[in-house]
Amino acid sequence: MSTPRFKKDKEIIADYESQVKEIRAQLVEQQKCLDQQTEMRVQLLQDLQDFFRKKAEIEMEYSRNLEKLAERFMAKTRSTKDHQQYKKDQNLLSPVNCWYLLLNQVRRESKDHATLSDIYLNNVIMRFMQISEDSTRLLKKSKEIAFQLQEDLMKVLNELYTVMKTYHMYHSESINAESKLKEAEKQEEKQIGRADPVFNMRMEDKYPKRSSVKKIEKMKEKRQAKYSENKLKSIKARNEYLLTLEATNSSVFKYYIHDLSDLIDCCDLGYHASLNRALRTYLSAEYNLETSRHEGLDIIENAVDSLDPRSDRQRFMEMYPTAFCPPAKFEFQSHMGDEVCQISVQPSVNGELILRFQQLQSRLATLKIENEEIKKTSEATLTTIQDMVTIEDYDVSECFHHSRSTESVKSTVSETYLSKPSIAKRRANQQETEQFYFMKFREYLEGSNLITKLQAKHDLLKRTLGEGTDTTIPRVVESCIRYINLYGLQHQGIFRVSGSQLEVNDIKNSFERGNDPLTDDENNHDINSVAGVLKLYFRGLENPLFPKERFNDLLSCIRIENLYERALYIRKILLTIPRSVLVVMRYLFAFLNHLSQYSDENMMDPYNLAICFGPTLMPTPDSQDQVSCQAHVNEIIKTIIIHNETIFPDAKELDGPIYEKCMAGGDYCQKADSEASSEIYSTTSVCCFLFVQIVYPSRHRKRSDPPSRRPPARPSDVHCMVHESQRGHGGHGGTPEMGSPVLGHFSPRDVLRSRNHMPMDSPERRRRTGHGSLTNISRHESLKKMESPPIRRSTSSGQHSLCLLQDIEETMNTALNELRELERQSSAKHAPDVVLDTLEQRQTSGSNGGGPTPASSSESLSPIHGVMLRSTANTDPLIRRSTSSSSDTMSTFKPVVAPRMGVQLKPPALRPKPMVLPKSSQAAQPPETSTQDPLDKSCTM
Repeated sequence: MSTPRFKKDKEIIADYESQVKEIRAQLVEQQKCLDQQTEMRVQLLQDLQDFFRKKAEIEMEYSRNLEKLAERFMAKTRSTKDHQQYKKDQNLLSPVNCWYLLLNQVRRESKDHATLSDIYLNNVIMRFMQISEDSTRLLKKSKEIAFQLQEDLMKVLNELYTVMKTYHMYHSESINAESKLKEAEKQEEKQIGRADPVFNMRMEDKYPKRSSVKKIEKMKEKRQAKYSENKLKSIKARNEYLLTLEATNSSVFKYYIHDLSDLIDCCDLGYHASLNRALRTYLSAEYNLETSRHEGLDIIENAVDSLDPRSDRQRFMEMYPTAFCPPAKFEFQSHMGDEVCQISVQPSVNGELILRFQQLQSRLATLKIENEEIKKTSEATLTTIQDMVTIEDYDVSECFHHSRSTESVKSTVSETYLSKPSIAKRRANQQETEQFYFMKFREYLEGSNLITKLQAKHDLLKRTLGEGTDTTIPRVVESCIRYINLYGLQHQGIFRVSGSQLEVNDIKNSFERGNDPLTDDENNHDINSVAGVLKLYFRGLENPLFPKERFNDLLSCIRIENLYERALYIRKILLTIPRSVLVVMRYLFAFLNHLSQYSDENMMDPYNLAICFGPTLMPTPDSQDQVSCQAHVNEIIKTIIIHNETIFPDAKELDGPIYEKCMAGGDYCQKADSEASSEIYSTTSVCCFLFVQIVYPSRHRKRSDPPSRRPPARPSDVHCMVHESQRGHGGHGGTPEMGSPVLGHFSPRDVLRSRNHMPMDSPERRRRTGHGSLTNISRHESLKKMESPPIRRSTSSGQHSLCLLQDIEETMNTALNELRELERQSSAKHAPDVVLDTLEQRQTSGSNGGGPTPASSSESLSPIHGVMLRSTANTDPLIRRSTSSSSDTMSTFKPVVAPRMGVQLKPPALRPKPMVLPKSSQAAQPPETSTQDPLDKSCTM
C-alpha cells in the first residue's frame, strides 16, 4: 500500500496565499461597490432634482410638455441596470422603485399650478441636494471605517500566516529530532550486536568498547532531550495555530456577516428618511392639488412606505453576490502527516492552557461590560439621529389655501421649510451628533472584533478543557454511569473485578478523542471494563475529587458516632468546595447509593463500594500513615454513600444535573404503582415467600433439591411463581419448563419474559416491583439467604392452585406475626463480609476479649439465618481474598474457579473475623447496638 502524499510547506503556503488573495480582491471590490452605490445614489438624486426642476417649469405649461418629460426619463432609465432588473423579477431597491412609480404617475398628470411649481423649485429640489451632500459625506466616513476594518482583517490573516509558518517550522524540527533519535537507537543496537563475549576479550580491549558505548548512550540521551524539547515546541505551536485559526475564522465571519451590513447601514444613515421626507412633501402638494389623482398617488405612497434600508441592503448585497459572499472557512492544514487537529491537553501544556483560559475569561468579562456600555451609547445616539431625520416637516397643506393673488402664494412659500431660521442650527446639531455616533460606532466595532477573537479562543479552550456549562458532569463520568445503570447494576463484583486492560484503554482513548463509545444501546462492552474506566478517570485527576485541604476536616468527623450528625458535619464541610465539584459529587454518590441497593445481586454494599472508591476519591496525603487513615477514609465514603441525600444539596439549592435511577425512558423504565397498591403487593410477596419457605418444606421435603443447586429466592420471584401456578392449566400442568421456578435454575428476567403482556423489565423495575414499602426484604439478611424449595406441578393443577390459595390465606397472619417476631429477636443485623477487606480490622467487644467464632456470631442472627448458615457451612467460597493489602482495588476481587454455565453464583460463606487484642484506645470500636442511631442503615443494606 502506497504511503499517503502530504502537502509540502510551499503547497500549503501557496494555498493560503491564494485564499488570502481572493479575500483581498473581495475587499477591494467591496470598496468599489460602495463607491458605485453612492455614485448611483447621487446620480439618482441628481435625476430627481432635474426631474422636479423640469417638472416645475413644465407645470407652468400644463400637460402639453408633461408627457414629453416622462418619456424622456423613461427612455433614460431603460438602459440602466435597475430597469433590466425590474423587467427580470420586478425586484428593485426601494428608492428606485419609487422613481419608477413617479414616472408612471407623471404620465397621468395634465395640469400645473404655480404653487406646485414654487414648491418644486424651493423645497423638494433643495431636499434632494441636501440628501446628495449627506450621502457623499456619510460615504467618506464609512469608507474610513471600512478601510480600518479591512486593515484589521488583513492583520489577522497575516498573524495566522506567521503562526502557521511557526507551526510548520517547529513540527519539521520535531520530525528531524525524532529521526536522529531513531538513528542513535539503531547505532546503539548495532554496537551491542557487534560486541564480543566478555570472556573472549582481553583486559586492554574492554575499555575502548566501554567508552564507545558510553558515547553512544550520551549521544542518545542528548537526542532524546532534543526530541522532547522540539516535540513540546511543536505542540505549543500547533495549539497556537489552532487558536489563531479559530479567531481568524470568527473575525472573517463577523466582518462579512455583521460588519459589512453595519457599514452599509452607515452609508444609508438618514438617506431613506430624508428621501422619505422629500417625497412626502411632493405627495402633500399633489394631494391638495387634485383629489382625482388619489388612485395613482396611492400606489406611489405605498412604494414610499416601503422605503426600507434593511430590505434595500439585502437586495443590494444580492445584486453583487461575488463581492459580499462570505469566503470559505480556513481549515486546519495538517503538516507532514500530523493527524492531531485539536488542541492537545497534555500535562506539559495543561497548566498553561488553564491559565490562559482563566485570563481569557477575565478579559472577556471586562471587555463585554465596556463594549456593552459603548453599544448603549451608540444606540442612544442613533436614536437621536433618527429622531432628527424623521421629523414630520413634509406637510405643505398650508400652501394651498385660496388667495386673491399670486403675491400671497410667494409669501407663503417664503415661510416654508428652507427659510426657517432654525434649519441651520438643526443641521449643525445633526452633523455634530453624526460625528459622535461614528466615533462610538468605531469603538464598538473595534471592541466587538476583539471580543469575537477572544471569545472564539475562550470557547475552544472551554470545549477542550471540559468547562462548558452544558457539560457540568464530565462526559466520561456521565456515559459510564449511564451504561452501568442500564446493564451493570446486578453485575457481581462490579468495581472490584478488574476488566480487560486493552478494552479499558480503548474506551479511554475514545473519550480523549472526543467520542463517546458507550452511546449505543447495545451491551457490547464488558461492565468491569466500563467500571474500570470510571475509576481510572477519577484516579487520574490532577486534583482529587475531595480537596486535600479538607482531608483532616473530613477525617475528624469519624469521632462522631451518630451517623446523622456525622452526615450533617460532612455536609457543612463539602458546602465549602466549588459548586462544579459538588455537582459531580452529588451525581456520583447518588449513583453509588443506587448501586448499593442491589448488593444482594452484585455483592457490593456501601462499605465495599467505599473500599473501591476511597483511595481514588480521597487519597491519603503522603505526610500521613496510609494504612491507619485508609479505614477512616472508607468509613467516610461509606457514610456519604448511605446519606447522600442528606449531605448534598438538592436541585433547588444547587443547580446542575441530577442522577436519575431510570435512564432509558419509555418501555424500559415505567413509573411505579400507587402507594397503596405497592404496599399490598409487597405484603402479598412477603407472605408468599414465607409460605414457600416455611410450609412447603414440610409438604415437599422429599422432592427438594440440594441447597447448593437452588438460587436464593426473591419475593418478586416467588410472587411470580404463585401467579404462574394459579394460571397453570392444560398442557402446562404436567411437565415443568426449563425456565420455570420448579427447577433449580431460573431468573426473574426469564419468568417475566415468558409473559407476553409484560414489558421488558429492568433492574430498577424489578427492584420497584419486588421491594414493597411495607416490608423490604433486602433489610433482612435472614430472608435473603433462604433458598426456595421447588414446587411440583401436578396434572391436576386447578385443584392444586385452589389448595395453594387457601393455605396462603390461612397462614398469612401467622407468617406476618413470625416475621415481626424475627425482627425483634435479631438484635444485630450482620452483613456478610463479601469483599473480605484487609485494610480495616473490626474490633469486637466481649467478655473474654477474643474474636467471635462462627457459632457465636450466628447466635445473634435469626433462626432462619441460622438454618442458612448451617446449610452453607461446608461450601467452598467462590471468591478468595487477595493477599495484597495495597490500595489498588482493581485486583482484590478475583474469582478463583470459573463457574459452569447455568450454575448461579452464590456469595461466599461467612469467614470468622480475625481476633484482635483489645488496645488501650478504643477509637475504632463500633458502638453498642442499643446506642446505634436509628438512621444508620449500614448493616441492613
